[in-house]
Amino acid sequence: MPETHIPASAPAAEHFPETVPLTAEHLLTNRRAEPAGGWRRLVYRLSGGKIMPAESAAEQERRTLIAHAQTPVASGHHRIAVMSLKGGVGKTTTTAALGNTLASLRGDRVIAIDANPDRGTLGLKVKSETAATIRTLLAEAPHIVRYADARAFTSQSPARLEVLASDSDPAVSEAFDAEDYRTVAGLIERYYSICITDCGTGLLHGAMGATLEMADQIVLVTMVAVDGASSAAATLDWLTAHGHGRLVRNAIVVLNAVEPKSHVDVDLLERHFTNRCRAVVRVPFDPHLKEGAEVDLTRLRPTTRGAYLRLAAAAGQAFGQRPDRSS
Repeated sequence: MPETHIPASAPAAEHFPETVPLTAEHLLTNRRAEPAGGWRRLVYRLSGGKIMPAESAAEQERRTLIAHAQTPVASGHHRIAVMSLKGGVGKTTTTAALGNTLASLRGDRVIAIDANPDRGTLGLKVKSETAATIRTLLAEAPHIVRYADARAFTSQSPARLEVLASDSDPAVSEAFDAEDYRTVAGLIERYYSICITDCGTGLLHGAMGATLEMADQIVLVTMVAVDGASSAAATLDWLTAHGHGRLVRNAIVVLNAVEPKSHVDVDLLERHFTNRCRAVVRVPFDPHLKEGAEVDLTRLRPTTRGAYLRLAAAAGQAFGQRPDRSS
């Protein structure tokens, strides 16, 4: 092969400034997102859309968070277990709000299932479309061969989150054990990309062992209070001692219903859990969530919606990883 000679007079390579990507979003003016508010929106409107001020830092952060929440699921199916050792901390509400946020931002299917051994309340967080429960789905499991069959057992929120409720009779739901959970999880895996499990408050009930064994990540919910924080820390200790160190390191801790003024040192709490887990998210107190009824993202305060977006983004950062079951 003949040698290539570069003339001595050849100019040195030029260093061009970074160029704007030639994508539709950048080239087509009608594709650029209208500023969400403030003076940027006012300038955009007054100029008839001809002047597009640069995005604010807040808008850039929001775009980044949405991108994290929309991360494709590398393994095809991802399981999130939402748990707490203490009741009344907003675990079920967190399950519904996280699920709604993810479902509203993604194009794939997201489902939340109620694995409480006692009477679970996840079914109350969405308008009921069916009397079917996780128990009736188990009974019909051999006949579920397509998505439409599974959809008949769920209720769907306006944000497209599907919910598989538990039985209202505590005596019946107590029979839900580890093998039942594995069966349900196997069915869910066929038709949904993300499954969020609302766990019971106990660590030793039948379904919990299988839930932790199959989970890709956990969300640990606690109130900003001494007993709640102690229970959350004890949960992490128990998980580490029982071979679930992987879940602890990758965990997200939710400090729930944070009041503007508190005698509890919230910064200290956040530092404690940040040192032990992957992320900590503060969710402020919100009157809509205190109602205990259906979770409607549009009725949340902007700061609360922002907090759940951060939670969804934190969860989404693990979607691109392949499952690692080692501790």
